[in-house]
Amino acid sequence: MNRYRYSRVEKKHSVRHLPRRLWLDVPRTQGNQHKQWVIFPLTYFVIYRIVIPTIDGIIRWNITMPTPLEKARKDPDSMKARILNKARIIFGQYGFHGATTRMIAEEVGIDISTMYYHWGEKSDLYEAVVLDINEDLKTKLLEVENIIHGMPLAKRIEISFDIMIDYLFEHSEISNLILFRYFTKTRDESALDFHVPEVITDIARSMGMAKDRKNVPNEVRMLVLALMNAMHNFVSGEDFFRSMLKISKEEYIRLVKETLNYIFLPSFAGVRPKTEAD
Repeated sequence: MNRYRYSRVEKKHSVRHLPRRLWLDVPRTQGNQHKQWVIFPLTYFVIYRIVIPTIDGIIRWNITMPTPLEKARKDPDSMKARILNKARIIFGQYGFHGATTRMIAEEVGIDISTMYYHWGEKSDLYEAVVLDINEDLKTKLLEVENIIHGMPLAKRIEISFDIMIDYLFEHSEISNLILFRYFTKTRDESALDFHVPEVITDIARSMGMAKDRKNVPNEVRMLVLALMNAMHNFVSGEDFFRSMLKISKEEYIRLVKETLNYIFLPSFAGVRPKTEAD
C-alpha cells in the first residue's frame, strides 16, 4: 500500500479550496496525522500572499520602469545623456564594429565601468543610439511638416531642403550611421533599425505626392530614396567634397541646397529653379 495515500476523512478535513497540487500529505504514522493541517495553510499563505504578489510586483515594476534612453532624453545634462551623445558621434565616425567602448569612455572622460553601469554592453548602447536618432528624425520631420503645411509644392520642397540640410549638417552622425548601416556589410544582427520605410512615406505625404501613408507608388518611393541618398551623401562626404572644391563649410552647404533644388524640384514639382548660370 502507498504510504502517502490519504483517506476520504483526511480529505474532508483538509483545506479543500486549495489546488490539489499544493496538498502536502505526510506518511500516516503515529504522531504526525495532523501535521498536514498546519502545513496546508502555511503553504497557501507563502505562495498566494507572498510569492505571487512579489513576482507580480517585479513584473509590473520592470514594465513601468523608464529605459536608460528615456532617462537620457528626459535629462540632457545627465551622465547617461553625455555618454549617449558621444556614442552617436563615435559610432557615426567608425561604425558599430570600428567603435569601442574604451573610445567612447575616453571621449566622455570616464572609465569603462561607469559606462557599463549606465548603458550595459556596446550593443545595448548602439541600439539606444539608433532609437535616439529615429526619434530625432521623426520629431524634425513633424516640425518641418507643420511649417510647410498648406504652401505650394515648390515652396514646400525649398523650405524642407533648407531646414533638413541645416539639421543634418549640425548632426552629421545621423547621415554617417545611416550610410554605415545600409551600404556596408555588418555582423551586427540587432532587431532594431532605422525606420526608412516610415520616413519615405512621411516625406511623400508631406510633399503631396501621396494621399496617405498606405498608398505610396514605388515610383514615388524611388524619388524619395534618391533624395534621401543624395542628402546623406553630401553630408557624410563633406570633408572629401570640400577638399575637391576648396571652399568653406558655409559655401559648401549653400551649394548643396542649390544643387538639390536644381535636381529634385523638376522631379517633385515640375519647376526648374534658377541658378547663377541663368
